[in-house]
Amino acid sequence: MNILDKIIADKQREIELKKKVVSINQLEATDLFNSRTKSLSKILANSNIGIIAEHKRRSPSKSVINFNHTVEDVTLGYQNAGVCGISVLTDGKYFGGSLDDLILTKATVNIPVLRKEFIIDEYQILEAKAYGADVILLIAAVLTQNEIQHLSQFAQSLGLEVLLEVHNREELEKAIMPSLNMIGVNNRNLKTFEVSLDYSKELSVHIPDEFVKVSESGISSVEAVKELQQFGYQGFLMGEHFMKTDNPGNEAKLFIQKLMSL
Repeated sequence: MNILDKIIADKQREIELKKKVVSINQLEATDLFNSRTKSLSKILANSNIGIIAEHKRRSPSKSVINFNHTVEDVTLGYQNAGVCGISVLTDGKYFGGSLDDLILTKATVNIPVLRKEFIIDEYQILEAKAYGADVILLIAAVLTQNEIQHLSQFAQSLGLEVLLEVHNREELEKAIMPSLNMIGVNNRNLKTFEVSLDYSKELSVHIPDEFVKVSESGISSVEAVKELQQFGYQGFLMGEHFMKTDNPGNEAKLFIQKLMSL
């Protein structure tokens, strides 16, 4: 069993336990559940920067990244730096995140917030809306074509945008459908954790133009962003590059300033 299989097995158990404690009715009764969401895809489509900065404390591949700052400090720093949106990892066991991180981010910033999670059930999408997400992530590697269609349509019915993550041509071909807003290419193989920007470059020509293209993971230089822009990418999801520093918000600010100067 690879790490991705382990995460999904744990996630299935976690969801079943949560359903016993917090009902769907309780999620739907929250103030945020009926609030209007912000469009990340529109912001990216009209931006020359396209940075989606991520709050991530640790990962299976890197262990501890940053436990020194509050989510409020990090995400406010990101917003002040001028990022287009913020990604918040909510998985606890493998990434050190929580739904509290999501709702605290929503209370801190006024730009679109993405719930970064291994979503396999409608319940998690209801959670995302109840805790303040504007966008959800769906990962093609762990979902069938029917599941992608069902979950993405359900998310959009709640006013949430959908970023669909793929890693290869096979995943992309099963995933292309109207109920997506953005298609992201993960430069990290979730089964081996090998990283290469070539994944984004090779898949770019196969992503239809009606979707905003997002490159995810392994981006650590302004030059990489500029190069990927030439392949049609308008969004760049970056977490570790900022989070591994003493001041993620300031690092993002310096990065964006350099990006704008080229």
